[in-house]
Formats: sequence, structure tokens, C-alpha cells
Amino acid sequence: MYLEEYQRFDAMGLAALVRRGEVSREELLKAAIEAIECFNPSLHAVVRTRFERARRESAAVSEKSCFTGVPTLAKDLLMALAGEPLASGSAALKGVVAKEDSPIITRARQAGLVILGQSATPEFGLMAITEPRAFAHPQNPWRLGHSPGGSSGGAAAAVAGGIVPLALAGDGGGSIRIPASYCGLFGFKPSRGRVPLAPSQGEVWQGAVVEHAITRSVRDSAALLEQINGSVAASPYPVARETGYLAALEQDPKPLRVALSLGEPLSRGLSGALDPAVKAAVEKVGLELVASGHTVAWADPPVEGETLAESYLTLYLGQMAAELDSLSRETATAFRRLAIESTTRAIGRLGGALDARRYELARREWSQAGARMGAFHERFDVLVLPVATSTAPGIGELYPSPARERLMALLALPGMSRLALKFGLLKHFAADALARTPFTQLANLTGQPAMSLPLHLSQGLPVGVQVIGRMGEDKRLFQLAAALERRLGFTALPSSQALKAPAG
Repeated sequence: MYLEEYQRFDAMGLAALVRRGEVSREELLKAAIEAIECFNPSLHAVVRTRFERARRESAAVSEKSCFTGVPTLAKDLLMALAGEPLASGSAALKGVVAKEDSPIITRARQAGLVILGQSATPEFGLMAITEPRAFAHPQNPWRLGHSPGGSSGGAAAAVAGGIVPLALAGDGGGSIRIPASYCGLFGFKPSRGRVPLAPSQGEVWQGAVVEHAITRSVRDSAALLEQINGSVAASPYPVARETGYLAALEQDPKPLRVALSLGEPLSRGLSGALDPAVKAAVEKVGLELVASGHTVAWADPPVEGETLAESYLTLYLGQMAAELDSLSRETATAFRRLAIESTTRAIGRLGGALDARRYELARREWSQAGARMGAFHERFDVLVLPVATSTAPGIGELYPSPARERLMALLALPGMSRLALKFGLLKHFAADALARTPFTQLANLTGQPAMSLPLHLSQGLPVGVQVIGRMGEDKRLFQLAAALERRLGFTALPSSQALKAPAG
């Protein structure tokens, strides 16, 4: 199988070729390895490879499995591979080896996927860009020098760059949907608890984090979720395994009540003006839904963006403080000596300065947002709104400036963080952190399923449109996505020829 042929198919298409005997599993693996060797020097999407292990695992894959040996990547965050490194994008964890496979890894293998390596992520998945100090920064295949987003930026760069047809990914505040939007891919965040995390973790960020994948097609995403969903014994959410995700794609959804929004309540006080291309993309989807027989009305989500953002970041800070405390104890390294970025250290200090009352009040705001969205969905089946305020930013454009890093270094000093919180720094931190991506955290806080659809281009860069569904109604979103994919078609992948040149 030639590389160009390999890149023409989605994962289900490649699996069908294997089942028909037109291509072998070995040929799939060879093409994927060639893609990594050819394109990763420019894309920096893959931080480490495991080719020999992948070859052995490929040979054991059943041709009756869903994906029959299709190559994929795991994310270098939370997705543990027994006996192999899991650095979480940090120099502090470069020597750490995982003790057991994560549930998503076990189930992906059972589904016939072969894991070729691990994709890049920002340190501990903390940013909506993927620019860790410890690793090379992945590039956006649509335009080198631009970001693929984060935190699943390496996953998105690898799929858009034709290295693998799908890549495992995680979403704690938009980390699947943002990279999917920036890279012209389909990104689906399942309902809370639908995909279990490792037993030792139970839940991450109070249940905001859920794992799944970034894909080229709706059917790949649906097929994978059908294979990996359902809780394990230690799951905090007893979600029974569901089937029928692929079958649901065969029919258009019944007429839906659709709320169309430019996300103004979510971005108020946090970001600048919405790029006209983003507005056009949302309106384009609205018009298509009207033409498809759905009832569409302009209606904003009933939430207050600044309050929601502050509550999100309060939990985020507290969780990171606990994570760094655990890391310090597990590695027998004093907090001040951990090899972490200055921004991460400041986040840990700020989180450590939070009191329990403030943390609990923030968590209650999540519950209140969920209740308000529950009432909203009594009137509307789905909510359509932006993923981000603009197309992909340039590499370095959103990374903290030297002046900002000096401020963060000051905040990492003992005592300074408590003073900063007292004087309202969290509000400024929220505005800075979420300026370009204020629309995606809502679904993580409420636990609702959400997706990014690659339906628009602006000056050669993709623009995703987000759709949020009622809690637990993942199949309905897949149906809608498949119908839009059939009617409008998704953006094609960028030309692979441009990826062979070094970035610069």
C-alpha cells in the first residue's frame, strides 16, 4: 500500500480493505510508519514511537475486530501504556513509566486499533495550545507555523497531517473540540462517564475530563465510541455500555428544535470580537438545518460566562495543586525543585492557596449550570455555537509573554498566591486563559455531549462549529453530524506535500 493510498481512507475504510483481503495489517502499519518518518520531522505531532511493539500487537489483531489493525496514537496524558513512559508533556515526568494500561488503551486494542506511539500535549494538558517546554511544538498541517490547538494538539496534527486516520484524545475544557476546529477534523466529546478513566484516577477535574478521539469522519468516531464506552468496576459514574452508535448514522435525525447562538454570554468579559468567519460558519449551519426541516431560533445558553469561567478555573487550580502535590510525593522531589514550567508552578501555588469553601462554591456553580442547561433543553434539543473566536493562532501567539511569565514566577513564591487571590487575580486569569476559547468549557462543566464539525474554511484555515446536546444523548448528536456530513461534506485534508518542508 502506497502512502498516498493509505491517506485517502478513514479508519473504517482501511479496516474494510483488510477484511476484503485487499491490504494486509502489515501494509497498514508500514504506511503509517512511513507517514511518521516523512511528516513528523515537520509536524512534531508524535513525541515517542513504539514500532516494534506495534508490529507484535498488529500480528495478534483479529480480522473480525472493528478496526482490524488500523494504526492510531495514544495521547501522552492519562492514557497509560503498561511498561512505557507517560510524561504528560512535562520534563518532570520524562522518567516515569506506567504500571498498567488505561481502560481506553485496553478497549482500543480490543477494537483492533494498533498504537504506534504517543501524541504531543501541553504540560499536564493545561493549555488550549500545545507548546510544552519539554518537547517540540506540533504544527498545524493546514499552515505550518500555526498552532493545532490543545491540549490534544499532537493528536489533531497527526490526523490532519495524514499520519493516522484517528487518534485517541481527551477533553477537559475543549481539548478535543478546539484542535478539531483548528485542524478541520471531527471532534466528539462524549457525555460525562461514558468512557471510563483509569481506576486509580476515577475522575479528573471533578468529572470534567472525558476521553475519546479526533477523527476524519463521523463513522470512525461513532464506531470507536461503540467499542470503548461503558463504565468499569471502579468508575464513579455507573454508565452501562451502549451499542447502536453506528446504526444510528444510517438515518437522519427527526426534526429537531435547534438553538443558534454566537456564544455572547460565554464570552462576555473574556474575549474580544468574534471573527466574521466564525459567525459565518455558525450561520451556515443554521441555514442548512432550516433547509433540512429543523426548527431553528436564535437563543443563548442561560449562563453567565465570567462566573462560569471563574468556577471552572477554581476547580482547575485546585486539581492541579493536588496533582503537583502527588507528583512531589511520588518522586520524592520538593515542590520548588519539580522540573515544571513557571506557569504550571504558579497554577499549583494558586490552587494551594484556595480554601475549601471557595472550592465547594465553585463546584456548586457547575451543578447550577447543569440545572439551567437541563431547563434550556426542555425547549431546545441541541445548541449550535462557536468552538473558538477565530481560526488557529500562530505558534507562540498565545503562550505567556516574558512579562507574563515573570508575573507567574512571582505568584509561585510562597505567600504571593494567597494575596493575588484576595485581590481578584482569578478574574484576570480567566480572561487571559479563555480569551480565544470561551465556548467549550460549558459542556465539560455540565457533562453534556458536544462536538466540533469541520464545515467551513476561512483564508485557507478551518473553522469548526460546535453542537451541544442534552446530557446522555450522544447518539442524537452523531445522527445530526452524519446528516450534515452527507449534505455539506467535511473539509478535505490539507496537501501532504507542504508538510515535508521544515517548519519555520
